[in-house]
Amino acid sequence: MRILKGVIFDLDGIIVNTVPIHFKAWKKMFSEYGIKFTFEDYKKYVDGIPRIEGCRAIMKNYPESVINEAAEEKQRYFREFIEKEKIPTFESTMEFMKELKENGIKISVLSSSKNSPFILKKIGIYDMLDAEVNGNDITKGKPDPEIISKILEKLKLKNDEVVVFEDAILGVRAAKNAGCFCIGVDRYNNPLRLKEADFIISDLSEIDLKKLKEIFKR
Repeated sequence: MRILKGVIFDLDGIIVNTVPIHFKAWKKMFSEYGIKFTFEDYKKYVDGIPRIEGCRAIMKNYPESVINEAAEEKQRYFREFIEKEKIPTFESTMEFMKELKENGIKISVLSSSKNSPFILKKIGIYDMLDAEVNGNDITKGKPDPEIISKILEKLKLKNDEVVVFEDAILGVRAAKNAGCFCIGVDRYNNPLRLKEADFIISDLSEIDLKKLKEIFKR
């Protein structure tokens, strides 16, 4: 029987709602290249993956040197926005993390973004984490399982001892490619997007530790 020992949370879309800020930064950057960028483009091409890969997905006919510059510009805009603005958090997730911590379940956060440590410190939860992996620690983006493998290493746990919470298609695939149980959090009222997850909810207010353990045993 599987025993739950740790929970891995994706950062964007699960703990913090930086999606509007990311979208604003992407849109501002792409507009400088005369590229129209919609929220549908964001969800389809750049959500949940390293920004260099997001740039490549949109700027298919541009040289690599320009793509690298564009990625750095996007980073500058995003950093500028998050330093000035309050970062919205999902309170249901924050409460759930506290419940897990109080009950001896290891908690960790992963993100493809290199901004993750700054954001986690700004919202005040960095020091309560048992592990954290971000874009500085990986060489391959989701759906490659590298990011999951790295965090399991830090947690000193096996893939069948954790649950991963993800809100992006590529994030769910990365979790499944790593052999982990994955709960998809559907923020767009379209659960079919995350059909590859083992279980789907719309917000973490729908779950507590008791229910999580029940789901995990299935």
